[in-house]
Amino acid sequence: GKPGPMSITTNKKAFHDYFVEEKIEAGLALEGWEVKAIRAGRVNLKESYVVIKNGEIWLLGMHLTPLYTASTHVSPEATRTRKLLLHRDQIDKLIGKVERAGYALIPLDLHYTRGRVKVEVGLAKGKKMHDKR
Repeated sequence: GKPGPMSITTNKKAFHDYFVEEKIEAGLALEGWEVKAIRAGRVNLKESYVVIKNGEIWLLGMHLTPLYTASTHVSPEATRTRKLLLHRDQIDKLIGKVERAGYALIPLDLHYTRGRVKVEVGLAKGKKMHDKR
């Protein structure tokens, strides 16, 4: 059979803090140095989170350590905002659930699918629901 996804890094805190009800695999818009850093395992999802902005879904706070800072024309932003690549209908469905049903989008892990870097996003509800009404 086909090899399954190869895990790169997992956001363990996510499963601890949230009930994950659905998982969505998304591509990531990455630059060359970022792909190299991920291949070298220099990536951390611990502080990462997902936001919705202008009808798109973005991953924030994923930390990548560049392999070398020798190149002068590139100033790698370790934690820049990275766009998630999803189909329009997936995006609309996710936005609807977040905005109407109070779900959160949580980055769960990074993995390779057929050699491409993918991020698995969980549609999740927080475990510690403090009602502020």
